[in-house]
Amino acid sequence: MQKEERLKAMSKLGKKISELTQDEIEELSSKARQANGWFTFDQVANALKGIAFLLQEEKLKRWTNRYKLQNHLTKIIGIVMAGNIPLVGFHDLLSVLISGHFAAIKPSSDDEYLTQSMINWILAIEPRFKKKVEVRNKLKGIDAIIATGSDNTARYFEYYFKDIPAIIRKNRTSISIITGEESNAELRRLGEDIFSYFGLGCRNVSKVFTPEGYDIRTIFPYFENYKGIINHHKYRNNYDYYKSIYLVNKTPHLDTGFLLVSSTEDLVSPVSVLYHQEYRDEQALLSMLEGKNDKVQCIVGQNYLPFGKTQRPELWDYADKVDTMEFLLSLR
Repeated sequence: MQKEERLKAMSKLGKKISELTQDEIEELSSKARQANGWFTFDQVANALKGIAFLLQEEKLKRWTNRYKLQNHLTKIIGIVMAGNIPLVGFHDLLSVLISGHFAAIKPSSDDEYLTQSMINWILAIEPRFKKKVEVRNKLKGIDAIIATGSDNTARYFEYYFKDIPAIIRKNRTSISIITGEESNAELRRLGEDIFSYFGLGCRNVSKVFTPEGYDIRTIFPYFENYKGIINHHKYRNNYDYYKSIYLVNKTPHLDTGFLLVSSTEDLVSPVSVLYHQEYRDEQALLSMLEGKNDKVQCIVGQNYLPFGKTQRPELWDYADKVDTMEFLLSLR
């Protein structure tokens, strides 16, 4: 297939996803939830909306026009997908297929149904992709690997795939920098960055930095639209667990009734907990963040990524700031 044919197929996929009915999304989420209790209707619908957002014809062209996508020797690219949020590995699959390589996919057991559904849609739209994609239990005989996992699994990946080109992704999180000059709308959108996907994604804000003297409770009223999150049993279990830990250990914290806020220098908070730290001035903030680039996926703030945009990356907003397409094209 030529570049234009691959792009046309993905544009059609985006259109199909955007036209899914509520009943169809409910069926998808219901089956996906059997393997992963976090995959509610809202979370699956949000993930599908994000993919449809990416697969607009103009966006696909703008993205690929940055590269020389010429016919070349096909390589077999292994993709180890995570399963923390629905279809989190889609961008890697898209990149491999658009590049013209062969995608050997090992989906997470937590997200296998949605991943297979996506592949089925792609093949129905463009049957010639059957020669370009395969789901495998074991990734042997591959030429390169894109693997996403925890810090622990990353060490395994780095050892097991040490002899081939690789992109190995580890644990990351996102933070927000508040100056005190934010609008009401910006603070409401911060709630989306914190609560979408229950906070399970690396693009979710797990910690906020505020100026000294800023009352962190100022932002709580802007999160009220998300208070229903406490009704999800897995989220509630986390909330109850960490609340009891804080109470038993007499750890100072704030409680909104659906979110716990704890002051700490740590970056990565557990589900249902938001970390908080004050900074004296911009220079002090930069010192706090120094050396943490390998742990931070996004920074949200007025001079950074706009509030509410963490879970709507563009095609060219690569995870860990590693250009996946450039990596794939370098394998020629």
